[in-house]
Amino acid sequence: MAHSHDGALPAACAGGEEVERVRPRTRSKGGTSGTSGTRGASVPGTSGTSGTSSTSAASAATGPSAASGASAASGSSGASGAGSGAKSGAGSGTRTGRKSGGGSGRKSGTKPSARSGQGAAAQHTSQQQTAEASRGSGARGGAGRAVPEPSHGGPGPASERPSPTPSQPPTAESGAVSHPTTGDMTAADVPPAAPKAPSSDPPAAREAAPGNGDAAERERRGGDRLRFVGAATRRIARGMDLDETVLGLCRASVPAYSDAILVYLRDPLPVGDERPTGPVVLRLRRSDRIPDDPHAMVAAASAADGRGQTDGDPAKGPGGTAAGPSLSAVSDGTAGAAEYVEVVSGGPLAEVLRGVRPVFADAPAARDALPELLGDGPDVPSGQRAILAPLRGRRRVIGAAVFMRGPERAPFEPDDLLIAAQLATHTALGVDKAVLYGREAYIADELQRTMLPDELPQPTGCHLASRYLPAAETARVGGDWYDAIPLPGSRVALVVGDVMGHSMTSAAIMGQLRTTAQTLAQLDLPPQEVLHHLDEQAQRLGSDRMATCLYAVYDPVAHRIIIANAGHPPPVLLHRDGRAEVLRIPAGAPIGVGGVDFEAVELDAPAGATLLLYTDGLVESRQRDVWTGIEHLREKLTATARLTRPDASAPLEPLCDEVLDILGPGDRDDDIALLAARFDGIAPSDVAYWFLDPRAQTAGQARRLARRALARWDLEELSDAVELLVSEVVTNAVRYAERPITLRLLRTDTLRCEVGDDVPQLPRLRQARATDEGGRGLYLVNRLARRWGATRLSTGKVVWFELPVS
Repeated sequence: MAHSHDGALPAACAGGEEVERVRPRTRSKGGTSGTSGTRGASVPGTSGTSGTSSTSAASAATGPSAASGASAASGSSGASGAGSGAKSGAGSGTRTGRKSGGGSGRKSGTKPSARSGQGAAAQHTSQQQTAEASRGSGARGGAGRAVPEPSHGGPGPASERPSPTPSQPPTAESGAVSHPTTGDMTAADVPPAAPKAPSSDPPAAREAAPGNGDAAERERRGGDRLRFVGAATRRIARGMDLDETVLGLCRASVPAYSDAILVYLRDPLPVGDERPTGPVVLRLRRSDRIPDDPHAMVAAASAADGRGQTDGDPAKGPGGTAAGPSLSAVSDGTAGAAEYVEVVSGGPLAEVLRGVRPVFADAPAARDALPELLGDGPDVPSGQRAILAPLRGRRRVIGAAVFMRGPERAPFEPDDLLIAAQLATHTALGVDKAVLYGREAYIADELQRTMLPDELPQPTGCHLASRYLPAAETARVGGDWYDAIPLPGSRVALVVGDVMGHSMTSAAIMGQLRTTAQTLAQLDLPPQEVLHHLDEQAQRLGSDRMATCLYAVYDPVAHRIIIANAGHPPPVLLHRDGRAEVLRIPAGAPIGVGGVDFEAVELDAPAGATLLLYTDGLVESRQRDVWTGIEHLREKLTATARLTRPDASAPLEPLCDEVLDILGPGDRDDDIALLAARFDGIAPSDVAYWFLDPRAQTAGQARRLARRALARWDLEELSDAVELLVSEVVTNAVRYAERPITLRLLRTDTLRCEVGDDVPQLPRLRQARATDEGGRGLYLVNRLARRWGATRLSTGKVVWFELPVS
């Protein structure tokens, strides 16, 4: 039969000492054979079945004794009774030697003898004993007769042998053990003891056994460490930027894991696959320690955690107990630390950083590395009260962290190095993530900034203001844009559009459409034609490139505005009297659909009115539809206008801020582009306009008309310069024009002169040679005018210049 291996031997069988204390020693014929390693000893608490015990139990037994032994064996966990009656019957002699010691017992255990009268009972009892031993049923000795135990001692008198009765079986607590009689067996003849079954001792006795309490304590501390690491790494992983990640490490470590911490990072931090070329410089990014006031420390820890439970709380140490203030020596450990440290190539600090694994302060590698890192300022605790942990990111070491404990707190243990390694690894990966996210955010911000105008122009007769808000901090780019493009004749084109999506692709498409709109505007095309060309451009960019757009052209002289819409929310016009009006404009199809026609509408633009162009992110959200949002916007504009004087228009910048206030905390689901234009217009008395035939005398006529207009405006001091420049520009126009030319003077904060003809070629400034008869007119304009330019129109071009008005 196989031996049972369910447990270790109890103290009663360890080396035979306990047996010697209970039973007299009996010397076997062949020498000492009573050690715990010999076979044939039926040990309490072991699986001593009949098939594994010695069969020489009848060495001195005769008839009735043997019968009683066999009878006792039927109720005992040892195999002595079954062994004695298996083959010898009631009065058989003993067998000596290896054959009797090893073979007869196994035989009796498998095939009980009929002559013993107890074979069936012994077999049944042996099976019960095996089951009981596997359950750890206890240490029961034979109850039939007292059997001397083999031991190293000499023989003892028979009268000293205790003989427990069947009604009072010996127990493991008493130390009584039952063994078969060994007779003349030698030590070599005794089979080894069967392995011990699980002990049936009470739980208190088992816990009191040596090693059980330490194992339970180690298991508990191991579980606490795992919970601490899990909570700490979750806190570190919350941060999306660099400061939040480093702060998470400090808050998770102090005071739960250490009394003070110093975090050094490379300066500058490498991004992605960048390979730094200069020396490695570490910068003290953050330090933290337990406050001098314990109550302040506890309050800070409770406020930072927001909960008081122990399970998984970083405020509880790896041992599961709250870390109290323990650092009079570490309180100033972070003071005086070097802010910048240049890592010497091949030095002790470089070696520790290259090794990646955290080390104690008393380790040979860290003894010289810590002074190099911290400088001469702080006093680092000696021994295992400080840990230097390199911070290694995905590709390279990016810094180091120093954990310190004070003298009043237990020093770090070797297992704490594993915790430091986990904290350092998660922090380094979080820093890498934050750096990459910061670069992506920077790229997104730069892309969005370059896609939108840096500053709005201030055209004549119109004041502009704008706002842009991204959809969220995590989506800094979008497809919304706005623009204001100056046009000839002091006009201005107002554009607002929205490309589907909030990705880099949407921003790139928006940039292309904005560039296309600027180009088309310079051609002075009608608004509906601009939208038609934008629709074709969107189809060329892709089949799913769709956008909405609203294009308007304001003429300050005529006080009119022409608007065309491509699926965009309608603009709102705020009149000077405070009345807000939603302009009824044909919506049209979005850009990119193709095969649709766009319709333009011309409306009045009274002086003092404000036109508001916006994207759907301002008026549409999960809580409300577009038209409900537009009504809220109209009501907000009306309420804001009541706050100003009846005879004054609302200031643009505060008006834009008030408009954005209609958004609730959770209403912003889309990015927002807002463009506000206040129409000041140009009074008819400040405009002079003439049609001139292209003749040789036209230049002189133009000079006389300009002189009269300046005299009417009390600007005679500009007469000489204006007459000279008008003469040069009109001469060039008359030279090539075939239809009447136009001359217009506008008086605002500047004096603007515009000359138009039907020739599309734009003039270019060039350096005239000494022998050239012409080519010097634009040179004079460039030198005398504050600004000048030429714009191509659908019917020709316009050359203009401006002079300051004192």
